[in-house]
Amino acid sequence: MTFVELARAVREQLGQEQRYGHVVRVARLADRLAARHGEDADKARRAGLLHDLARLYPAARLIEECERRRMPIAVFERANPIVLHARLGAELARERFGVDDPAILSAIRSHTVPTPGMSRLDEILHIADGVEPGRQYPERAALEKLAFRDLDSAMLGVINATLDYLRATGAEIAPPTLAARAVYQARAAQPLTLQPAIEGSSACPT
Repeated sequence: MTFVELARAVREQLGQEQRYGHVVRVARLADRLAARHGEDADKARRAGLLHDLARLYPAARLIEECERRRMPIAVFERANPIVLHARLGAELARERFGVDDPAILSAIRSHTVPTPGMSRLDEILHIADGVEPGRQYPERAALEKLAFRDLDSAMLGVINATLDYLRATGAEIAPPTLAARAVYQARAAQPLTLQPAIEGSSACPT
């Protein structure tokens, strides 16, 4: 399936222009980041288009679809079903779009809850999802610029922005997120200091 054909199919699958616009922006940014950091730009672009296939499913359907596929559901995931859209989305990409590339599927699974041991493609999609131009929070533009220089520092910045959002809204924090933060804090090339480019709300983790 060509990229144009894939984009048309994803648009029909999502059925919402706002979400489609988001995945297109993520795909474009992931493409550029992959090219900058020596990763496969086509895989990054396809992962970007496919990453939110289950994002619009209500909580009950997310749990039902995962259970029907006998996917294990952690205690945190059952209490916060929205995070299941990443793992379920990878299954939908495989079932409905014939994606069998492990790197693409891994990136889709990893785009919502960061974990230690992410691949560079995982990181690129996670960052692109968090800093695409449709997001509105103070550090967004600075983090996007940083991502072209240093993926580790950008990952740390995106994780910190997500934690700020979760704490501000009183939402539960996934344990792997804190473990990932410790990893990227150790790996970041330099202390993270960002100048806000705009005023707005905190980053949304999904």
